[in-house]
Order: sequence, then C-alpha cells, then structure tokens
Amino acid sequence: MASRHISRWDLDKTYLRTEFDTVRDLVRTAFERADEKRTNPGAATLLREMARADVSIHILSGSPEQMRRRLEDKLRLDGIVWDSFILKPNLQNVLRLRFRAVKDQLGYKLPALLRARTLVSESDARETLFGDDAEADAFVYSLYADIMAGRAGEELVHAIGERGRVYEDVLEDVRRCVRLVKGAPIVERILIHLEQQTPPGDFAIYGTRVVPFYNYLQAAFVVHEDDRLSAQGVLRVATELVTQHRFDGDALARSYHDLGKRGHLRGTKVGELATALDAWAASATVPGKDELRVMVERLPAYAEQASKRFVAPSDAPMPDYLALVNKHNPRRKKKR
Repeated sequence: MASRHISRWDLDKTYLRTEFDTVRDLVRTAFERADEKRTNPGAATLLREMARADVSIHILSGSPEQMRRRLEDKLRLDGIVWDSFILKPNLQNVLRLRFRAVKDQLGYKLPALLRARTLVSESDARETLFGDDAEADAFVYSLYADIMAGRAGEELVHAIGERGRVYEDVLEDVRRCVRLVKGAPIVERILIHLEQQTPPGDFAIYGTRVVPFYNYLQAAFVVHEDDRLSAQGVLRVATELVTQHRFDGDALARSYHDLGKRGHLRGTKVGELATALDAWAASATVPGKDELRVMVERLPAYAEQASKRFVAPSDAPMPDYLALVNKHNPRRKKKR
C-alpha cells in the first residue's frame, strides 16, 4: 500500500489574502473575524480537493500562536480539515528577548519542517509544499528538500544557520534532525504563490522543483500531473475562477500555457480533463461549463509544446545556499 502523500501549507499570502506591510495592516489582520478573512481565489477548493484525494493536510504558518482560534475558525468556514497546525510562538520569543526570531523564517520554519518530518511514520511518504514570495518560503523549502535528500549535510546546514543568524540552540536542534536524515528525495514539488508578482525567473536558481504560480488553477495543473489531485478536482478549481473571478476559457488555458513555457508541465493528462468534464456534464449541471469546454479544447496544443520544454525537478544542481542566505527574508513593502 502506497504511503499517504503529505501537503504542507503556509497561510498568509499563500492561502489567505493577508496584508501585513504596515502597522495598520498588522492591527487590522489581528482583529479580523474569521468571516472577514479572505481566501486567495481557488485555494480553498484546491485544498479540499487534495484532501478528497486522500492527501494529508498540514499547516505551517508564520502567524502568531495567539491567532490560532480565528485561523482555525476560518479554515472550518472554508470546509478545510487538517492533520496538524503549527503557528509561530511570537509571544514566547518576545518574552525571551528573541526579537530577531519574530520576523525570522529560516530559524522557525526549517526546524519546524524537520521536527514534523520525524513524526511521519512512513519513511517514503512524499511531500508537496505550498508557500509564497513575500518571505523566505522558496529558500527554506528548498533547503529542507535538499537536507531530506541527503544533499545538504550537517556541516553545510550549520554554516547556513550561522550566516542566517539562527539562534544557537535552535541550530543545534536542526543539526540533531539532520543527523537522523536517511537521504531520500521526499519533496516532490514546491509551489510558490506569486502574491507580490515577483518575476518567475527570480526562482530559477532553485530549479524546476520550485514552481512559481500566479493562480491556483496553475497549482492544480501541477499537482494533477503529479497524481495528487483528480481531473475533476482541477475542473472544480477552474469553475471557481470562472464563476467567482471572471476567468474565461482562454484565460484558463493560458494559465496552463504559461507553466508549460516555463518547463513545469510534462504535457500529460490533459485528455483526462476532457473526459472528466464530459462525465460531470452528463450527470449534473456544471457551472461555467462553456468556459471549461473552451479550456479543454485549447489544452492539447499547449500540452504538446509543454512536453518539449519540461525539465524534471531532479535535474537541477543544488543552489548555493550560503550565497543566498543573506537574502532569504526579502520582505518588500508594496508601493502605495
């Protein structure tokens, strides 16, 4: 029996449309009710459909622990069921005078990922990670993936942690986890939501394992090809974009084409989408059916082009993390 697949999700700017670029933003976010929090288009549908495909859902967010109740209430409103939910102990950090840790992501998410992995009973269980371009997710997730694959060893990780100004006791915890690693490529994909519209080329240093995406239909295309989402799950994400966010069939298809041009899609399984749409339409009224039909008609040509550009995630060399670590938390303020 195959091990259950694991997905790990950030919340702010990945799942939720969160603003925290100013003090006013932070205060408003802290006091928002669950029903006032906004989900990025298609994110909740994708998460529900992955759970329906028996993917295990784990939340790892930089939001403070004090927001747990409201965040959990929001996820419940969206119909999300999760297996674990980790939030940042910011109050504890402040009380211990660890002010650097309040904003640091390397010293928070890397040990959290490694500790979470030690709790996984199936050693061969693979993972898909979701983050955003507002903080350090591509860097931290890629480093975690290379640690788990046995490419980044204890000495290198220690040097990265020191250069990244990770607190010594946290770094020692990381080193203990690294010693337990058996060296297997367990991270399948790293999907980065381009909330700040960072040029996708900025992530090329991490190889095609890291997939920058503009909308959640793009994420759905990727995980569908990876067999972590059903064809109907992809169609349900597309339906939300059509009915609630004014996408037309051409825009849906161009989302696929964009990923294909960047080498992230194998160009397989588009026939499954057409078959699934026919079956769905035969048994029920399909919202946005005409636009979905346009999409599936456009995809075969785009899939043929994608197959010629696909670069397997395993083919990329390991990034120079020591050179990148000083830029690992490049939070940029939006122009107002």
